[in-house]
Amino acid sequence: MYYQPDIETASHEQIRAWQSERLVKQVRHVWDNVPYYRQKMEEKGLTPDDIQSVDDLHKLPFLTKDDLRECYPYGLLAKPLSECVRIQSTSGTTGKRVVAFYTQHDVDLWEDCCARALMATGATKEDVVQVAYGYGLFTGGAGMHGGSHKAGCLTLPMSSGNTDRQLQFMVDLGATVLCCTPSYAEYLAESIHERGLRDQIKLKAGIFGAEAWSEEMRRDIEKNLGLKAYDIYGLTEISGPGVAFECEAQAGMHINEDHFIAEIIDPDTGEVLPEGSKGELVFTCITKEAFPLIRYRTRDICVLTRKSCPCGRTHVKMSKPMGRSDDMLIVKGVNVFPSQIEAVLIEQGYPANYQIVVDRVNHSDTLEVMVEMTPEIFSDSLGKITDMEKSLVSALKAMLGIYAKVKLVAPKSITRSEGKAVRIIDKRKI
Repeated sequence: MYYQPDIETASHEQIRAWQSERLVKQVRHVWDNVPYYRQKMEEKGLTPDDIQSVDDLHKLPFLTKDDLRECYPYGLLAKPLSECVRIQSTSGTTGKRVVAFYTQHDVDLWEDCCARALMATGATKEDVVQVAYGYGLFTGGAGMHGGSHKAGCLTLPMSSGNTDRQLQFMVDLGATVLCCTPSYAEYLAESIHERGLRDQIKLKAGIFGAEAWSEEMRRDIEKNLGLKAYDIYGLTEISGPGVAFECEAQAGMHINEDHFIAEIIDPDTGEVLPEGSKGELVFTCITKEAFPLIRYRTRDICVLTRKSCPCGRTHVKMSKPMGRSDDMLIVKGVNVFPSQIEAVLIEQGYPANYQIVVDRVNHSDTLEVMVEMTPEIFSDSLGKITDMEKSLVSALKAMLGIYAKVKLVAPKSITRSEGKAVRIIDKRKI
């Protein structure tokens, strides 16, 4: 069974010692085996000898998703294909797919990280883990499946979709931990309520990630499913879920610093910012063999903190991402994040099923939010729709600082998601 308390409670000095030793080794590995990155180092006048510890990390060049696309598929591979046992891939919805490679060592370490996330929820060999993330190229299903095995749990490899079967197994086998996207957790909760199954559900914890979700949505899921909802963070490029995870304090996600070095930078200048500053999250992989990205710009905006945690873990914590530096909506010059809109809707009693439509009319941006009503709100809405929409318009303007048109729609008229919810329709790019 997986258990590493000494690693997760190591001193900051010990963590930095691990990171320095592994960083030096990793830079040499990449220099020797990845010509693309070696050239980027040479352009900055660097050799591996210039990197003696984690204090020298800032000297190294960044990698971005553009680099990954340019090098597709094998240009950043640092091990022979004969030593690789797995690939995972992004959806490719924003362009050419990103393909990540894994040796068996890489898979083992990734599953260890996911096991840490499960054990942080209190999961033991007595638990039944229902993995409702998608399997296949998407990292969610594979990562939590392996982590569940490492943690010694009984694993239900459900994948996403087929909600009737999900609920049957959840009831019949007494699932206690649910792993899926938060939007699918909302859908499962709605389905459980409609079928009158609430009293037959034994869930005590849920690990939800792969898409942005607000604290208001967390409380909604916890109430409707009767569990404690934990956040998890990861990227296909870095490994997948388990790069960071929440503990019972639910006050940020612990980054597995024995495998990843995290930095916060100014997204415009690339300057490394001090602890507590809000900026773009950058990761360096220090134990991966096949696809070891160094100073990879995630584009996620967050804050890092080393304040002591009640759980006893000492690894640095990252906040829930507050948006992205590359795909956040800029409407009339204002930065707009879907999580801001979601928070307003849930606070006003609406479900987290909505779509944001951005368009450009007569050279001016327009913002419309389509909001699905609950059956109760819908049945009570006769003659009140206009006033209800006006109330939401005022609340959204107070949050965003700009006008957003609101359109209330009937229950279940917005397509449900069994994976990542489609929240934004930006017609300006069409």
